[in-house]
Amino acid sequence: MTDPASPSYEAARDELAQVVQKLEAGGATLEESLALWERGEELAKVCQGWLDGAKARLDAALAERRGD
Repeated sequence: MTDPASPSYEAARDELAQVVQKLEAGGATLEESLALWERGEELAKVCQGWLDGAKARLDAALAERRGD
């Protein structure tokens, strides 16, 4: 993830945890719950992008080390 507009992994993870807590607590309207769900989906994609990028970097480093 190199998009400067995208939050760091840690920021996205922390915000995602807050979204989950709000959804689990209940009490939100349907519209609020849908907005939270959609934000959670966006944040999960950001986190997954960071994790995929980290895995690719590790795989590349291991391949280089093996001389592939």
